[in-house]
Amino acid sequence: MKKIFFLYFMAVTIPLLLGLVVWQSTRYQKLHKETIHLEQVQAEWVDNNKRMIGGIAEYSSPERIDQIARNQLNLRKIRPENILQVRIVGGIGHE
Repeated sequence: MKKIFFLYFMAVTIPLLLGLVVWQSTRYQKLHKETIHLEQVQAEWVDNNKRMIGGIAEYSSPERIDQIARNQLNLRKIRPENILQVRIVGGIGHE
């Protein structure tokens, strides 16, 4: 009787364990593919950020801003002798 019960138990347990191994393998493969995909997306984001930072550096360079000010806005630098500073001492609400 014990031998039959043991054989029955093994006949049920072994396929269940094999099924569990297959399920874990399938789950691992799915998670591995998702990880690879997320790493690719992260690499794309990093590349885009690098390009954006480069663009910001290019657009905010003093030479470019000076060129736009001179050519498009017709602005010129003021000479120091033409600067007038006004100081207000003891204005309204100032004690």
